[in-house]
Amino acid sequence: MVLFLLSYLGGVLTILSPCILPVLPFVFARSDRPFVRSGLPLLVGMAVTFAAIASLATLGGSWAVHANQAGRIAALVLLTLFGLTLLLPSLADRLTRPLVALGSRLSNQANEAGQGSIGSSLLLGVATGLLWAPCAGPILGLILTGAAIKGASASTTLLLLAYALGAATSLAAALLIGGRLFAAMKRSLGAGEWIRRALGVLVLAGVAAIALGLDTGLLTRLSTAQTSGLEQSLLEKVSLGRKTQSVAVAGSNLPVEGTMPELKGAVLWLNSPPLTREQLRGKVVLVDFWTYSCINCLRALPYVEAWSKKYQDQGLVVIGVHAPEFAFEKIEGNVRRAVQDLGVTYPVALDNNLAIWQAFNNQYWPANYFIDAQGRIRHHHFGEGEYDQSERVIQQLLREAGNGDVPDGIVDPRAQGVQAAAMPQNADMSPETYAGYGRGSNFAAGPVTADQPADYKTPYPLQLHQWGFAGRWTIGEEKSTLDAPGGKITFRFHARDLHLVLGPGDGGKPVRFKVTLDGQAPAAAHGADTAADGSGTVTNQRLYQLIRANGAGDHTFVIEFLDPGVEVFAFTFG
Repeated sequence: MVLFLLSYLGGVLTILSPCILPVLPFVFARSDRPFVRSGLPLLVGMAVTFAAIASLATLGGSWAVHANQAGRIAALVLLTLFGLTLLLPSLADRLTRPLVALGSRLSNQANEAGQGSIGSSLLLGVATGLLWAPCAGPILGLILTGAAIKGASASTTLLLLAYALGAATSLAAALLIGGRLFAAMKRSLGAGEWIRRALGVLVLAGVAAIALGLDTGLLTRLSTAQTSGLEQSLLEKVSLGRKTQSVAVAGSNLPVEGTMPELKGAVLWLNSPPLTREQLRGKVVLVDFWTYSCINCLRALPYVEAWSKKYQDQGLVVIGVHAPEFAFEKIEGNVRRAVQDLGVTYPVALDNNLAIWQAFNNQYWPANYFIDAQGRIRHHHFGEGEYDQSERVIQQLLREAGNGDVPDGIVDPRAQGVQAAAMPQNADMSPETYAGYGRGSNFAAGPVTADQPADYKTPYPLQLHQWGFAGRWTIGEEKSTLDAPGGKITFRFHARDLHLVLGPGDGGKPVRFKVTLDGQAPAAAHGADTAADGSGTVTNQRLYQLIRANGAGDHTFVIEFLDPGVEVFAFTFG
């Protein structure tokens, strides 16, 4: 129930976002009609259509992407017609007869001063829902991430519908206020004809904004800064499905948050035989959820490894639960290689089916759960940072278990290369960006041809956080694959480090690349995969550190692949 409430509130906040601007003209064009017969059906049609399309997208089928693209084109045509009929009544008269079957009733009634048709308003709402690209703030991102991990379900659809209904509620309030305002203007100024024409102009402007991608590009970036903070505060104040008992423990400041679940469902264990909850009773346990191409996980690993070595003789058992994000992270050989390369010595459970992840009701990478000697979860931490606090929790739980020889002090692993500590976060930092159409954003190289080879060209100059392909690429749901040599990726970013999750493709043939930063060969960072001249080779599927600049700033990164077959999954920054 809490998730549904949060989804609804997240949708309500959408009205504060500039990314909703292209939708507003279509809504306000009906503001002078009776709300129940005109405004309400429009909003219902918009909300239901958005929830349906978003639910189909979570299924991951390219057919859903193609269907939505076709629907957007049809909606743009329909709403262009609607805007023109508002602007040019004579055109509406000429179009009425030949377009009876294709929406002339909608066009005709848009010019009537009387009652609005419920059917035409509902149709307009469906068309608007096909175009609506609300800002993917933390709450909507949580819903879609959960769907990606656990699969689409009726619950996911209901959550998306709650989000859409929240946005519709905000728009309904604006519509009611706007209707009264327009009515007052008409009474005082007799300006009904001019208002109708102005709305027609705004509708056409909204169509143009959506056709040019402004709804998912510039406006979305502006929106993130305005609403994500509000949504994030909601997430922090309300527990998202984790049933925390909050039972106090005498003499301790760490409450009981629950009972450690069984460690069942792993397909394989590395560095140890399978461990059970019963075997671990009497030990202090740290369960660390991670995956080997996640930059946040990689930067936290040196601390987890240091804690394991420092406290293992005092009774600490660290268990790494490798929960894959990408398909290649399910391959045993890839995980074995990563564990060896990263120097992980504690037990690692390969949770390919996310059985342990779901048993803990986890939602984050990385995520640490601290369990006392009685098998009770006493503390958790999501994401990077607060390492000092986490180590103090370990020390306290070891002392509670009766160990009187727990070492003091805090570890300082001073990791290098890709595992080096991140720069302090700021509002300009580029966000993690995916290269597949399933979760991709800020792509500037034209419309995406899903799951088929196509030629792309990156426009210049790019705006901050925008990126694009050049050459022949196949853009899939999870990854993009280069089909011909000489393909490039350009990204204008703000950060100190840039990393790419790359793979050599199904054949495993190494792929050579060349990197430039602001037109010059980047200085090779300690532990980076690029040589001093910016050259390198993709040899396996993992996260590659490609850029280390002298401090965070705005930079333009270009990577050219000299061989075809490379698979690109995601960009991360630090």
